[in-house]
Amino acid sequence: MTYPVNLHLEGRHCAVIGGGGVAERKVRALLEAKARVTVISPVLTSWLQDRLAAGHLVQWAVPYSGQPLTGYFLVFCTTNRREVNRLAAAAARQAGALVNLADDGEGSDFTIPSQVRRGDLLLTVSTGGKSPALSRRLREELAERYGSEYGLYLERLAALREEIKTVLADSKDREAFWRQALDEEILKLLKQGRIEEAEEKIQHAVSCCGIKP
Repeated sequence: MTYPVNLHLEGRHCAVIGGGGVAERKVRALLEAKARVTVISPVLTSWLQDRLAAGHLVQWAVPYSGQPLTGYFLVFCTTNRREVNRLAAAAARQAGALVNLADDGEGSDFTIPSQVRRGDLLLTVSTGGKSPALSRRLREELAERYGSEYGLYLERLAALREEIKTVLADSKDREAFWRQALDEEILKLLKQGRIEEAEEKIQHAVSCCGIKP
């Protein structure tokens, strides 16, 4: 059984062993999270080379062969050689890092779920590494159901949150407001792309609380 968690990686040191397509996907996500990334590989994809030239990552341009991996929070082992991945994993764990093995989900300290991101809204699916195909299928269903309008809706709700806390001191009143603001009809309008109509209903919920939209 795993424990789901979202990590704040800004400024944290992370290492990626390998420089191929799998490594590139890991690095893309790490850079989006503003992590400080070191790639250990003599060969990089063209995208990784571009990021290196732009100063967005550091490269150890050597094959991994057991070098110490001290100072890293997360280590991703992504080479196509199982023995190299195991060697890197052992060194990373000895240094206190958490390890993700691209070729062994069950042998990893953590796995990366399939994701659908809509602004700050993040939906994830994980099978614990047992069926990546099922994860992809469920992710595709989520992506189809929850469009970009949900990210816009979340921004609107976030803008209201502090105002609601100020105007409605009682938790029961706040709960009643959010039930109205998260009405099924509003969500249906969002799904249909009828943003303006959904916004009108949100403003109605706001006005009922005495807040000026």
